[in-house]
Amino acid sequence: MTINTQSEKLVGALSSGLAILRYLVSSPEPVGVTRIAKDLSFNSSTCFNLLKTLVHERIVRFDETTKTYSIGLGVVQLAKGTLDAASYVRLLRPHLQEIAVRHRVTSTLWHRIADERVVLVDLADSESTIRIHMSIGQRLPMYIAALGRCMAAFSSLDSRELRSRISKLRWDDGPSFETYLKEVQFARTHGYAVDHSHYVKGITTVSSPILDETGVPIMAISAVGISAQFSDTSIQALGEDLRHRCEETTQALSGGKASLLNVIKE
Repeated sequence: MTINTQSEKLVGALSSGLAILRYLVSSPEPVGVTRIAKDLSFNSSTCFNLLKTLVHERIVRFDETTKTYSIGLGVVQLAKGTLDAASYVRLLRPHLQEIAVRHRVTSTLWHRIADERVVLVDLADSESTIRIHMSIGQRLPMYIAALGRCMAAFSSLDSRELRSRISKLRWDDGPSFETYLKEVQFARTHGYAVDHSHYVKGITTVSSPILDETGVPIMAISAVGISAQFSDTSIQALGEDLRHRCEETTQALSGGKASLLNVIKE
C-alpha cells in the first residue's frame, strides 16, 4: 500500500513549534522573538504565541531581563536517555549565568564522579570587580564545603559513616562534626546549604543539589563569593533561588520521579 504524503493533513502549529525548537537548539545564544520571527519568516504575533506555549510547557526558557528565549530543561524529559553530560551542561548554562548576574557571584556546576569526588564542569562569572578564580576540571572531595553538606543531606550515610569521611577532609577552619551535622540537617530541611569561611577563609559558598530519579544527588549548583559581600538576607535569597532551579532540574532529569521539595517535606 502506498501512502500519498502530499495528501496528508499536517498540523501547521506543531510544525512551526518544532521549527522554533530546531532554531533555538542551533542558536549559540538566547534570541528575541523579533529575530526568531524574522529568521523563520513567521508572523510576529504567531511566533510570540508559540513561544509562550513552549515556555509554559518548560521546553523553552524566557529570560525576563534580556527578553530572550533559549532551550529549556523540559526537553530533558522528552529526550532523557539520549542526552549526555555535555547536553546537561549546556541546558544549565543559562541558569548559571542568571545566578551570577543576579547575585554578583561566581556560579558553578559540579558533577558527581567516582571515589566520592565531584568535578567542576561549568561556571559563570559576574561583572563584579573581585571574582573567585576556579578552573573547569577542578576536583573536590564530595562532602566538602556547602555542596558537601548537600551531598550528605541527601545521602544514605549514617552519622558514624559521615564522621569517618569528614575527618579526612582539609579545611582552612573546619567546623566541629556536631556543627556540620546541624548544617546537613539545615540543608535537608531547606534544600540548600551554606559554608561561611570554613572551607576557605573569607569565602562563602551556597549550594543546592540536583537529584536523580532515585533521589540520589548527582550534581550541585554552587554560588561562590567574598564573605563580606553577603548579608543573612542575601544568602537566604540566593539559597532559595538555587533551590528553585535545582528542583526544576531534578524534575527534568528524573522524568518527574524525584523531587527535591518532596524530600524536604518528609
